[in-house]
Amino acid sequence: MQNANEAKKEAFRKYLESSGVLDALTKVLVALYEENEKPSVAIEFIQRSLGGPSVSEYEKLQAEKADLQLKYDELLAIHQDKCKELEELRNSSSVDVCKSETVTTEP
Repeated sequence: MQNANEAKKEAFRKYLESSGVLDALTKVLVALYEENEKPSVAIEFIQRSLGGPSVSEYEKLQAEKADLQLKYDELLAIHQDKCKELEELRNSSSVDVCKSETVTTEP
């Protein structure tokens, strides 16, 4: 059992190394270590260094996403209403066409 766990750990370590994760994390941690004034929130420093948004940027993006979702929902509702109107127009138009095509014969 111990050998299987050790083999899994070694395979995972090799995966992290070959994919560049270890190198990227090492660089970020070294940069954090070399900072003269350590950031109050180290995880934000790491996130920014790895290219992720800061907490404030993330919150701004979440708010923008919520606004866009509302706009999308409104436009979708309008679209569905217009589709219903179009279908009703098509149905009423085909009924009118059928009525005008009926031939009445007078005795």
